[in-house]
Amino acid sequence: MQTITSRDNAAVKNACRLRDDERARAAAGLFFAEGPKLCLELARGCRLHTLFATEAALARTPALAAFADVTALVAPHVAEKLAGTASTQQVFALFAAPAPAPGLLQTAGRILALDAVQDPGNVGTLLRSAAAFGFELALLGPGCAAPFAPKTLRAGMGAAGQLPVLCVEDLPAALAGLRGRGVACLAAALYGAKPLGGVPRHFPGGVCVAIGSEGRGLSRAVADACTAAVRIPMTDRVESLNAGAAGSVLLWHFRAPELRLQGEESDG
Repeated sequence: MQTITSRDNAAVKNACRLRDDERARAAAGLFFAEGPKLCLELARGCRLHTLFATEAALARTPALAAFADVTALVAPHVAEKLAGTASTQQVFALFAAPAPAPGLLQTAGRILALDAVQDPGNVGTLLRSAAAFGFELALLGPGCAAPFAPKTLRAGMGAAGQLPVLCVEDLPAALAGLRGRGVACLAAALYGAKPLGGVPRHFPGGVCVAIGSEGRGLSRAVADACTAAVRIPMTDRVESLNAGAAGSVLLWHFRAPELRLQGEESDG
């Protein structure tokens, strides 16, 4: 296997473009990831298109040998160009972006909906929590951080490869459609909302948890499209939790039945 030694190599330049440009990722149907742990995690749910790695990195992580047929060796100075972080782990990959199964929006029973959550750390955290707690689909409305951007992937540790993600142009309309088939759409809110402890954990038609940005919360249109509003009881020592923390608490409350605590009632 020949080693790529030029930082101007066409494949390397293309990978850097996909790393930095959301439009390029969308057009190519590919996304960029960095680090052996993240790449191996993503490979569980996404097709690995190309793996770039130094010889030293491959020696450190023998599991990467499973992808030898799509691996391109790169010199250390080329790895420095590919790196999206200050210190490179010398392993990078291009993956095919997964698409939700057709009709999943009409069948999913546990859904996360994000309204203009711009921070990639919060989006990644929420996708990871949703995957951990048995949610089946994430809806991302306009203004959300891209689910397959490098910062979002790092925050979610590859959760976007395990949880189907659907970006929608009209989130209120999507919520209205869910309500039409009996899904309880619950808006995370601070005011005019039911305390979480008084809200059932289970809804016969399914549940959708809608979360807005830390600064602005949910838009009026999204809040109005929901069935009810819920809030997390807190002390007065803090005004609010960030979207990632608050959303994770809500997702835990509405987690899949198989994750319920021993002796816990199925309906809360």
